[in-house]
Amino acid sequence: MIPKQSSTASRTLISHVADWLMTQALGENDLEKIVMGCCERLRAAGLPLVRGHFAFTILHPLNSAIGVTWTRGDGTTVQGYPHVPGGTSDMFKKSPHFYMIERNLDYMRARICDKTGQYDFPILEDLKKEGVTEYLAFVVGFTPDRRSGMLGSWATDAADGFSDDTIDALLRIQDRLAVACKMAMKTRLMGNVAFTYLGPNAGARVLDGQIKRGDGQAIEAAIWYSDLRGSTAMADNLPAQDYIDNLNTYFDATGGAVRDEGGEILSFIGDGLLAIFPKSDDEAELVGAGRRALAASFDAHTRIKEANEARGPLAKDPLKFGIALHMGEVMYGNVGVPERLTFSVFGAAVNEVVRLEQLTKELSEPILISDQFVGSIGDGCRLVGEHGLRGVGRRMVVHAPLGSRAAAA
Repeated sequence: MIPKQSSTASRTLISHVADWLMTQALGENDLEKIVMGCCERLRAAGLPLVRGHFAFTILHPLNSAIGVTWTRGDGTTVQGYPHVPGGTSDMFKKSPHFYMIERNLDYMRARICDKTGQYDFPILEDLKKEGVTEYLAFVVGFTPDRRSGMLGSWATDAADGFSDDTIDALLRIQDRLAVACKMAMKTRLMGNVAFTYLGPNAGARVLDGQIKRGDGQAIEAAIWYSDLRGSTAMADNLPAQDYIDNLNTYFDATGGAVRDEGGEILSFIGDGLLAIFPKSDDEAELVGAGRRALAASFDAHTRIKEANEARGPLAKDPLKFGIALHMGEVMYGNVGVPERLTFSVFGAAVNEVVRLEQLTKELSEPILISDQFVGSIGDGCRLVGEHGLRGVGRRMVVHAPLGSRAAAA
């Protein structure tokens, strides 16, 4: 058991922690490392801390906020808080921070060892069981309406709780901690936006400085294009939300399969999905990329069958789609107007895979692959024939993977 500390702290060392936080605000540092470094330095300076918890609003498709908790002897843990209907979870409504926000309070002190029970929040009962004697919560708004900001709390197990000097030191530090964390969150926000809208590979390239029109490179890749069947009729006949739900179910199946096989989703074009499977670092040839793309196409049809079975009343109109796989050189980079760019792949091979997918409708084939794609993976397919593709100057030899019809049935 870690012995409880006294509440005597060095003012000089606290000043050094404040200076350290300012240097972190000027650099590109990780949020968890900043929280860990701050809490450990405060403890080393003599503050009797046992726990620090900090939560931040974020712009993310899955979570509305992220929390970082430091515990003495155990380091930090990170938790995401998912979006909920109405924007506020029942758990948060029972928290000290919700109470504070509702009453426009900047801080709240709760002596857990006090038998009078000044406040009744579930977190205080949990902390009491862990030996915490006092809890100090705070709110730092990043905007005037405080819709964006940092919620935090400090906890101690010192027998006499927090002294006034300790509280003074924590109030001084937490504003600087908020500044450092805000800068780290901005860096994380850029990453979230770039990865969400561009994908991890393209997003990393953009964040690394590949942002000018014309920036890019020629790469060889397996190219995927899929398209939802009957989408025009769906849009005409279904309520808007049902149509959107159908699109997301289809994208979950196709995009999820692409992602899990190491592909990169580049664009959602209406109800079409464009992706590539570049050669990975441990692949000497494009054979591996082709096999991953083919595996993803079978997996996508398996996923949509499972999704159709779970759609309830909508299952009478099962979702179906076609997939085309091609192999070729593409230009991977930025195009557009100088003020509005998109990062994707371009070139003749991209046009060809889109036209090849249109052929899946005419031939009633769930998956079609080009002769170039077959050349990268070997056998395991049947010849469909030679076909002309609209907008493509040459006829293309087309194949279908063995078992694709059964997989999509």
